[in-house]
Amino acid sequence: MAMIDLDKMLVKIKNSQWALADIDWDAPGAELITEEQWPKLKEFMADLMWIEHVGARGFAALAKKAPNDTLKEIYTYFHAEEQRHANAEMALMRRWGMLDGDEIPEPNINLRLVIEWLDKYSDDMPLETLGSVIPMLEIALDGALCKFLLDSVKDPVCHQAFDKINDDESRHLGVGFTVLEMQGHGKLYQLVLKAMGTLMRPTLILGILSYLPLLNRMRDNIVEMGLKEESLYAAMKKFETIGGRTEHGRRNPWYQIISRHGRIVVDRRNRFYHVPVDAAVKLTNYIPPSILPPIPTWVKELTWKPTA
Repeated sequence: MAMIDLDKMLVKIKNSQWALADIDWDAPGAELITEEQWPKLKEFMADLMWIEHVGARGFAALAKKAPNDTLKEIYTYFHAEEQRHANAEMALMRRWGMLDGDEIPEPNINLRLVIEWLDKYSDDMPLETLGSVIPMLEIALDGALCKFLLDSVKDPVCHQAFDKINDDESRHLGVGFTVLEMQGHGKLYQLVLKAMGTLMRPTLILGILSYLPLLNRMRDNIVEMGLKEESLYAAMKKFETIGGRTEHGRRNPWYQIISRHGRIVVDRRNRFYHVPVDAAVKLTNYIPPSILPPIPTWVKELTWKPTA
């Protein structure tokens, strides 16, 4: 994947827009979801939908940090596309009888904490931080979660929706890795010092403390559903290969941090990492929902309704 021309990419993005109304959500095939699949698939789809919306909030923050108008407009489109992906996944859940009326599935507690952090602090994060984390999450979503879903579910409407979603995600990745490489330009010691300064921010430390348990919870949930661990290894390897394909990509300190952390997350044999993070997952289960702030108002933009 070579560095892309952002101006040409923006034109391609504008010409590739789609709407939920383009899909016939009442077409045959919903009956192909088995009774055995249904409970775990409901939980999986809810998590997937919220991850898409977390990505949308990340792109909204990136748009405010973009170094030029072209990238700002691209991130603005990506924000809307991630919301559309979340809406499409809600439409599938409704098609499969997993939602009643205008119900929105509840995020698990770890997603809830990440959403709260994003709402409060993501706009203050440097471009290179969010711009490096998001490609890793996108490649995991595209290379592991979505592929697993399509291998497991036979409903043709699901495949039709994810053909569109995956096309969008491929453009997100192209831009994401180009930006990751752009952030590797400059003197190495200055890049490292800036990254270390960001890592010591209390707000980022708080974000990391909410992010790590989420990754472990999601990893274990999808493995329990049947995703082979090799798929996770392959997704992390893909991030390392593409992100590190050039010298400038490898010089980006955030690429080095995230790629190494990705290896640890998927490797359950690393008990020094997973034992304390698993303990944090268990502790978050005891947080009373009543003490959490209300879900941010931007979440109300979610809808399964197939408007144009």
